[in-house]
Amino acid sequence: MLDWITGFAAWELLALEPPGWGGVLLRGLAVSLQVAVGGYILGFLIGICGATGKLYGGPILRDVLDVYTTLVRAVPELVLILLLYYAGTDALNRFMALIGAEPMNISGLAAGIFVIGVVQGAYQTEVLRGAFMAVPFGQIEAARAYGMSSLQVLRRITLPGMLPHAVPGLANLWLIATKDTALLAVVGVAELTLVTRQAGGTTKSYFLFFFAAGVLYLTVTLVSNVAIRRIERHARRGMPAVR
Repeated sequence: MLDWITGFAAWELLALEPPGWGGVLLRGLAVSLQVAVGGYILGFLIGICGATGKLYGGPILRDVLDVYTTLVRAVPELVLILLLYYAGTDALNRFMALIGAEPMNISGLAAGIFVIGVVQGAYQTEVLRGAFMAVPFGQIEAARAYGMSSLQVLRRITLPGMLPHAVPGLANLWLIATKDTALLAVVGVAELTLVTRQAGGTTKSYFLFFFAAGVLYLTVTLVSNVAIRRIERHARRGMPAVR
């Protein structure tokens, strides 16, 4: 009977309304998703620019992009987060003081999106570069021979041709972005892992809350996998099935 009462009390901690912690975990998950989505979109924009620069830019631009992608992929994400979060904020405020402006108070959410975006950008640059290179150059030449403009070639030939090759890599990077948000707990961003640790420390029910956090991360992954399969099926329409 005592065990049943103890178990009921533990699950009662996860109630969505105060004094339960369930609502706190869901708010932490919402912050994690905001950081992941924002960082992923920023990384995609960086990746598009980086892949284009590596393929069509001059030698100096290609060298700069090579240094960027090599450094980001070589240094652990946790070290990059600490470096960009603290050193980046300090450098920005020093620059603001140098030009006579007021120091900027950067929110943890904005800083987290920037950090995840920089990390994602390096990986997405290589994924998109490989996908662009997978499009047969003969198709591009044929489109130009038909008199298509560069924008038409991009919209009708290059993007549809590279998408099937890019989707698996980009999908994997999205799942990595959702997990990398947990590293932001070390810099005080109130995402799911940090609020889970706070809930466990307050209630001493570490297993319960970290198990619940794991279920929430798994739910995000399962929902993402469903969406990814649909996107990949759409991208590969008209192509032979891969078994």
